[in-house]
Amino acid sequence: MAEETRMIAMGTRPLMEGFALLGFETWPDADTEDLKKLLSELIQSGQKALLLLETYLSRSPCPLLADIRIHGGKIIVTEVPAINAAQEYHPFVEDLVVKVLGSNSLGNGS
Repeated sequence: MAEETRMIAMGTRPLMEGFALLGFETWPDADTEDLKKLLSELIQSGQKALLLLETYLSRSPCPLLADIRIHGGKIIVTEVPAINAAQEYHPFVEDLVVKVLGSNSLGNGS
């Protein structure tokens, strides 16, 4: 039997309501301590997970999160913008691409 992947979303309550409708396990109004607790649980159990983090959590100084991003494994982490900031959202990788390749590399002149 294939191991089930947990689908988890963490962030502000309004955003989490949408993910709950999609069947995600949600952590409304989560903070960095909640993130540390969940990541510890996932690492200890060896579970596979797709973890969606609202920007404020995804960019928080959490050593476990940084370790997961560096070493990979069974936990896939992606960032989701806040509902009220979707138009202004710029993913971390976009900043990295601009630093390495220059502002014209994205084709939008930013």
